[in-house]
Amino acid sequence: MNETPVKKKVSKKLRRRIVALLVIAGMAGGGYYYVTKDTDEVIQTAVTDIVYRGDITATVEGSGLTKAKNTESISLNTAGTVLDLFVSDGDKVMAGDPLFVVDSAAAVTAVKNAQNEVDGYQSQLNALYKDMAGLNLSPSYAGKLMDVVTLNAGDEVSKGQTLATLADDTRLRLELYFSYAYEGQIKTGQTAQVSIPALTSSLAGTVEAVHMVSRITDQGSKLFVVHVLVENPGTLTDGMVATATVDIGGETAYPYESGTLAYYRTGELTSTVSGTVISSKLVNFLPVTQGQTLVVIDGEDVENERFTIEQNLDNALEDLEKAQENLANTSAVAPMNGTVLGLSVGLGDSIDAGATILTIADTDTIIVDATVDERNVSFVKAGMWVDIDQWGNYFGGMVDSVSLTSDVSNGVASFPMVISVDNYDGALVTGSYVSYSLMASQSQGVLLLPLQSVKSVTLPDESFGTVVFVAGERPENAVDLPYPPEDVPEGYWAVPVVTGIADNYNVEIKSGVEEGMEVFTQMMTQSSWDMGGMMY
Repeated sequence: MNETPVKKKVSKKLRRRIVALLVIAGMAGGGYYYVTKDTDEVIQTAVTDIVYRGDITATVEGSGLTKAKNTESISLNTAGTVLDLFVSDGDKVMAGDPLFVVDSAAAVTAVKNAQNEVDGYQSQLNALYKDMAGLNLSPSYAGKLMDVVTLNAGDEVSKGQTLATLADDTRLRLELYFSYAYEGQIKTGQTAQVSIPALTSSLAGTVEAVHMVSRITDQGSKLFVVHVLVENPGTLTDGMVATATVDIGGETAYPYESGTLAYYRTGELTSTVSGTVISSKLVNFLPVTQGQTLVVIDGEDVENERFTIEQNLDNALEDLEKAQENLANTSAVAPMNGTVLGLSVGLGDSIDAGATILTIADTDTIIVDATVDERNVSFVKAGMWVDIDQWGNYFGGMVDSVSLTSDVSNGVASFPMVISVDNYDGALVTGSYVSYSLMASQSQGVLLLPLQSVKSVTLPDESFGTVVFVAGERPENAVDLPYPPEDVPEGYWAVPVVTGIADNYNVEIKSGVEEGMEVFTQMMTQSSWDMGGMMY
């Protein structure tokens, strides 16, 4: 380290302050000094250092709070009474071990009520989904439209409004009466020959059903009824007169009288939602197929209703889950391996709703919540070894994670860090502060300078950077600073440098200077006043 004397004038105000301090110092030491009035200079010495090679280790130190890596608290949302208690505070338990039994009628009732809520909302939602199919109104079977309501785009329809009658005319049914003389001889599935006078033709039909009713004619004959189905070739309609015969062992059985054809089935096409018509294809006597879209309705209101019911159902399911968990906790078992902590009840105690009964903590692994300062955070990585000191007891841990988001306090940024410590023997106590130390980085045979030699400045491009001030001739990589530091004397040149790791005293210089260069470090100030024959 070199020193270069530099003389500077001292203001009268500063001189008076220094004199006062020296007088006080002299009185405190049991004596006093005489200070001449005509002395008005101090000597400032420029302290320099030489760039040298050496080894450097960056050690990060700090403190943090210990806690179990995994904890789970057990509480009840309903009041009750402790019937059995199987553990004590500090006991080691395994997952599934019984902990306690609480008598709570309220917990049972809460589950029933929550289940009823879920069932109610689910039923509403199922019904609404069925209704919402009507946003694209379609027939459930093929047939022909009749008695349609004329709809135009923009018309409003109401839930439950009948928009058309749908007749299934793909088949027609013929109801005929036969004499009891044919009892047991006409059976379902038999072929019948259907005659339709209006068409002067006959068609094959099938016996759909036989009902042994007892119809008595005016002549005293007893009759039963037979239903015959006939496929519609496209020329049959409801109300046509028809008859049918059935072959019984080579003999033709005739009905008592003719009947009339009827549609196989009829029903109403009804809107299941309220809304505005977007399009409609409803036309009288239009043949339609099953699932064919006939009316499209804008169902904004029903969509809103669906969203509300789904939200209510989700909330009800959450309530049911909590109620079931609460009921399960009345006969609680350990959720994991760990230690019983904070047991707050005894046998026979009454428990208030919401009270935490105990906590299970997995103390085999302890984590330390700590922080790293902004100067060293870039060197700390997950997996690094950490020395832990708790009241003079030493443990080993590993860096689990380092956050990329800093906390700033009083202008200083720190980054949260989590340290994981194996605590298989339980020696590391939770809930207390510990000291930590880790070797963040180590470099050997690198260029080094004292920390004070490196200055943070504004560079010519107005960016911020670090420089050192080199003595001697101007180096090729020197820059002219727009705002040079006031404490750097003339004869030193600003050279940008890239720094590496640092310890409490020195910093690694990765580039910018060479070994053996002399650089400015700081100014040392000395007084030249004559005080009682002594120089300061």
